[in-house]
Amino acid sequence: MAKQKLAKTNAVRLLDQKKIAYNLMEYTIEDNRLDGVTVAQKVGHPASHVFKTLVTTAGAGKFFVFVIPVAEELNLKACAKAAGEKKIEMLHVKDLLATTGYIRGGCSPVGMKKLFPTFIDESAKNLEYILVSAGKIGMQIQLNPSDLIKVTQGKFASLTI
Repeated sequence: MAKQKLAKTNAVRLLDQKKIAYNLMEYTIEDNRLDGVTVAQKVGHPASHVFKTLVTTAGAGKFFVFVIPVAEELNLKACAKAAGEKKIEMLHVKDLLATTGYIRGGCSPVGMKKLFPTFIDESAKNLEYILVSAGKIGMQIQLNPSDLIKVTQGKFASLTI
């Protein structure tokens, strides 16, 4: 368990509650707008280990969470197939906070307002660790992909182009 004196987010509190091992790390941001590859450089980890959280919708009240490597692009057709839907689209950024409790750039797959069906790119399956947002811009959580599957009740799937 991490013992740093960093601010606790919903994601961190949930990991503590579920007794899931993680490392918490902070990075500095100058203009509040960093792409994921730059975040990977700032935290000193390969981009293949740093994942972004994307939220989609398949219509009223149907939300899905997809976690993919920061340098990759989401394949909406593959995601719809994984979710068992005909079609899904990205959730509009203006609806992100109300739906998840997180803002763009600080959206974590852990600790959202509700537990939405979550899919993690299969590229994470054989990695020793991945990093995802800790629920705040400038903060990342490093954890084992299987632990992320456990806490989100997620599934591995092919999600990128």
